[in-house]
Amino acid sequence: MFDNSQFPKAKKYWLQGKTYEWSHPNVHSMSHALHYGTSVFEGIRAYSTRNGPAVFRLPDHIARFIHSAEILSMKVPYSKEEIIEAIKLVMKENKLDSAYIRPLMYYSYGNLGLVPKFSAVELVIGAWEWGAYLGAKTETGVQVFIVPWKRVHRSQLEMTAKLGGVYVQSAICGMQARSLGYDEAVLLNLEGNIAEGPGENIFIIKDGVLITNDKTESILEGITRASLLEIAKSFEIETRTGVITKEDLFQADEAFFCGTAVEIAPIVGVTDGSNPQEEKKKYVIGSGQVGELSLRIANAYKDAVCGKLKEYEKWLTYVND
Repeated sequence: MFDNSQFPKAKKYWLQGKTYEWSHPNVHSMSHALHYGTSVFEGIRAYSTRNGPAVFRLPDHIARFIHSAEILSMKVPYSKEEIIEAIKLVMKENKLDSAYIRPLMYYSYGNLGLVPKFSAVELVIGAWEWGAYLGAKTETGVQVFIVPWKRVHRSQLEMTAKLGGVYVQSAICGMQARSLGYDEAVLLNLEGNIAEGPGENIFIIKDGVLITNDKTESILEGITRASLLEIAKSFEIETRTGVITKEDLFQADEAFFCGTAVEIAPIVGVTDGSNPQEEKKKYVIGSGQVGELSLRIANAYKDAVCGKLKEYEKWLTYVND
């Protein structure tokens, strides 16, 4: 029996065309992905709207999901449309008004050589009710720690894919930051510039300009990130994409994380631990409080995902459509 206390309202999951009770085991312990991280995944959110639950940018997420599978040489067993319908079914089966949705495609049981040539590709989808990833700190601002390990570089691996094995680095860095009393980690790239959080993109605001970096900085160009850039332009907020140095972050007027799980989380303090040979130094971002422009962008994003801004209804897939 599996305790679902960390997965509120999760009653059933979908695997290979069938739904199962949440506590029903289905994955063999010798599955390839369990040993080597040969999996791809997406993090997707659904929100309660006046027209019922709606999944945010679902076709975009599934397009990236399939792209990730292609990077891992997976033969995807379902079409984009079939995966979308399966996600809607999971939402209905669990009677969820809002949810975090996790589709996972993985090399399953077959062989345990490094190359999974005898391991079938399987797809599983779960959904549960999940609040803010960083909890109440999302409202008051988070303290972050720049870890000494550098982000996997774009010259080493295809960074446009969400590969399960790559997130071991994210888990290690996130655990280190929390063990030191911080809310989240920040990773630099091999060039020594700001890359991203373990599972979040980063924006800074300087003199009213909204700035983020791009894929040349060894980041995953997130779907939330792209959404915020579009929302900002519609609000006539100047945006810029380019390199963000450590000093740019330290001297920013405002800064925040963004991503599907974290949504928008203002950063109010940064401690630089990137060089273990040097003393850690702490920096306050702006006033040390959640900034006005960050709050404005966060509120606009919340309205968009909840179907309150007509121009962004194009991003919503209604579960009961």
